[in-house]
Amino acid sequence: MSQPLLKLDSATIRFGGLTAVSNFSLEVNPCELIGLIGPNGAGKTTAFNMITGVYQPTDGHIHLNGRSIAGVKPHDLTRQGIARTFQNIRLFGSLSVIDNVRAAMQLHCKHGVRASLWRGSRFKSLENEVETCALELLDIFKLGSLRDEEAKSLPYGDQRRLEIVRALATRPKLLLLDEPAAGMNPTEKEELMHLIRFIKDKFQIAVMLVEHDMTVVMGICERIAVLEYGIKIAEGTPQQIQRDPKVIAAYLGTETDKEEPFDA
Repeated sequence: MSQPLLKLDSATIRFGGLTAVSNFSLEVNPCELIGLIGPNGAGKTTAFNMITGVYQPTDGHIHLNGRSIAGVKPHDLTRQGIARTFQNIRLFGSLSVIDNVRAAMQLHCKHGVRASLWRGSRFKSLENEVETCALELLDIFKLGSLRDEEAKSLPYGDQRRLEIVRALATRPKLLLLDEPAAGMNPTEKEELMHLIRFIKDKFQIAVMLVEHDMTVVMGICERIAVLEYGIKIAEGTPQQIQRDPKVIAAYLGTETDKEEPFDA
């Protein structure tokens, strides 16, 4: 069996006397599309923050490609292959669409201070390469015609897509999407589902998704983990999760076992 891309082994984080995530174990395989769900306050975004180095686990371990990421800064984890989007869009609003993508691509560029100051032929060649790659990405996501628009002027759905493009520009092996469907109408959500599948297949990367919309989660995820009060209470296929009594209780607030799955 191949090595998991990401492995959380009893990852725990405490803030004072509050345990936000407790003994969370999960494996994410290469090119897998996995969902992380749970009621509000379940610890989903906190788990994302541990994976991306924003928070360091109080206990337990997290490994990327078999190597511990303990103490690794978020920007270094991005270089190693983890990218993310946020619940609240965090674009550079006053920059153009293409400059948002170019900024992300600089992560892997090696100009050096001297080249940046002198702006010689090598610097210009690298900058042209960055711009070409940025435009190719934007064209794939049908944003090329908006390249010179300010990011903050885009419609909400386009801003969400641009944030995903910017994340992809860092060349990730694992893309974390934190509630990408938030604020979208049904048509936009349907388009988002196709987009996420496309991203996984086109770029051959793993995608981990935190999302409240069960239609989106159940419609695209291959495997789902469920958190409640920071504890993983279930893991399995969408079909298994829909029928799990613990998951039904967590979402419906009842301990009564039900034969019918909750409405996805």
